[in-house]
Amino acid sequence: MRIARIEGIFVYGGGSRRPLWIFPLLCALLVLWSATPAAADFRLCNNTGSRVGVAIGYKDSEGWTTEGWWNLAARSCETLVKGQLVARFYYVHAVDYDRGGEWSGKAFMCTRDKEFTIKGIEDCLARGYDRTGFFEVDTTQQRSWTVQLTETADQAPQLSPQYTPLNPPAQPKQTR
Repeated sequence: MRIARIEGIFVYGGGSRRPLWIFPLLCALLVLWSATPAAADFRLCNNTGSRVGVAIGYKDSEGWTTEGWWNLAARSCETLVKGQLVARFYYVHAVDYDRGGEWSGKAFMCTRDKEFTIKGIEDCLARGYDRTGFFEVDTTQQRSWTVQLTETADQAPQLSPQYTPLNPPAQPKQTR
């Protein structure tokens, strides 16, 4: 029968030959060093069987910005805003590429057919952009937020009272 012998490693200082309990301190530092900060992202999940295109709008210290398009495969998620959320309210417009239809609302912002980042939401048509309806997402100033697009209307969205879908194949569901 073999018995393993475990020995502790102690660091002795000076001439006193007392252990300087460095090992617990090193362990604590290692834990603090390896800790990752909590996620603080704005994510959108496509819980449909179709490919979906997504655009977002938000207001930061420089004014209004709209960005798009993120192309999400069926049953996939994408982080649209990484890191600390810059706004309480975000606005989303999504298009079902395979079956048609869209998730939209009454907040009008500028978009275009190809990838874009557009500053400002005024005079979209005069500036050569499309004027597109977005639905409002109130993150209630949470650090992270997820919007879920679904195919069925049985999941009521947790959106502001101003949300009115124009022609959605389903209503979005939001989670924290």
